[in-house]
Amino acid sequence: MNYQTGTGEVTTPKIRVFLVEDSKVIRQRLLSLLDGLPGVEIVGDSDTAADAIREINALLPDIVVLDIKLKSGSGIEVLRTIKQGQAPMTVIMLTNYATDEYRKKCLEAGADYFLDKTNEFERLFPIMKQFRRE
Repeated sequence: MNYQTGTGEVTTPKIRVFLVEDSKVIRQRLLSLLDGLPGVEIVGDSDTAADAIREINALLPDIVVLDIKLKSGSGIEVLRTIKQGQAPMTVIMLTNYATDEYRKKCLEAGADYFLDKTNEFERLFPIMKQFRRE
């Protein structure tokens, strides 16, 4: 869907992304990398479950990139809560805890993707690109 601005310019809405990551270094790296993708708008980020749930419910992003271990609370708790909401959103779990047990829990709770930060990090960007509105 394209929109016409007041100047007659046609614009395409960006995919709105929210990032939940407890590591400040990784969060800043991801924010920088994702912000550089055409058609992507970072609408917020958080490092705790409670803040993430509150902000995601207020902002209603298209995509949430979510870690399992957070400073306070669990990414799985965030996942379950936001998937019970009315707004459809894609959730990409991106974690260092990529065990079969966590993968199963996350997929059962509604995760759309489950990626290992160490071995599958590079898959995040092609996944994001497939959701871009061009």
